[in-house]
Amino acid sequence: MGIEQRSPGAARPVSGASPAAAATMRAAVQHRYGPPSVLESSEVGIPLPGRRDVLVHIGAASVHPGDYFVMTGEPYMVRLVFGLRRPRHGIPGRDLAGVVAAVGKDVTALRPGDEVFGWSTTGTLADYACVPAENLVPVPANVSVVDAAAVPTSALAALQALRKIANVQPGQTVLVTGASGGVGSFAVQIAKAFGAEVTGVCSTGNVELVHSLGADHVIDYTRTDFARAAKRYDVILDNVEAQPLAAARRALTPTGTLIPNSGRGGRWLGPLGRIVVARLLSGFTRQRLRPFASIEKRQDLLTLADMLASGQVTPVIDRTYPLDEAADALCYVAAGHTRGKVVIAI
Repeated sequence: MGIEQRSPGAARPVSGASPAAAATMRAAVQHRYGPPSVLESSEVGIPLPGRRDVLVHIGAASVHPGDYFVMTGEPYMVRLVFGLRRPRHGIPGRDLAGVVAAVGKDVTALRPGDEVFGWSTTGTLADYACVPAENLVPVPANVSVVDAAAVPTSALAALQALRKIANVQPGQTVLVTGASGGVGSFAVQIAKAFGAEVTGVCSTGNVELVHSLGADHVIDYTRTDFARAAKRYDVILDNVEAQPLAAARRALTPTGTLIPNSGRGGRWLGPLGRIVVARLLSGFTRQRLRPFASIEKRQDLLTLADMLASGQVTPVIDRTYPLDEAADALCYVAAGHTRGKVVIAI
């Protein structure tokens, strides 16, 4: 479901492309934390797969707010994981889709020429990436590489929030804020696939889009405050957190589940303060306040691959950028107004 293309749609990578033909590859590289201007287009060495790794010739890689946080090193707590003084891995990006170029000697489930998508912890804004085989699954036959690249981080967050944290059941009422964004656009579709009655919250310009995703009801937040309306919901997935916890709770049923999921917060600790408050409040109410951190799992990615293949989930692609405009893509994501996903076509 495309909206705007900044560059021609990415063709599927040529399965016969050989990394041996060149000693280097193109990559977006950063040597320090900072704004998008720290990214440089560079030639770097092509990585070599280990015994359980797969070398993927990347066709597309999506970016999301977490990539921006890691690039800037703010909130500062991210540096505890990604490097205190400078990024441990100089190539940003986490999600990817492409063609297997080579496999390690212990890899048996994948072979050169297979189209795959998944995630990497060592950077994806490059021509190639080495990825543990367990982080990859086949791209469904009816799905483009660009669409597949949009899925992993955002759709996994939506799936895990609704299935594992909220345990959404048929007939329940689910409200999704930021329903036109990266996680939200997947959450609306996944909640509908689970049989829920779904309400999406978005701006005026995105009402039609959210309806097209399958939402039963759409609230234009510029006209209606869902927290002050009469409707109560079994589950609220709050990807925006524009409302204080107390206000959002008013829109919950007495035993409903609220999942704060914006990822934003203070310069030092990010959302940690709100997470602590939500956990403390949970001990004094029948309502469940459940901040969570999505963890990539292959089985969940396989579930999403099945949903893509069946048409239950279709990624919304806002814009695509070429690799040398990766900084512009991250700036656009950081502004917080994307309609669906932003993809780097490589």
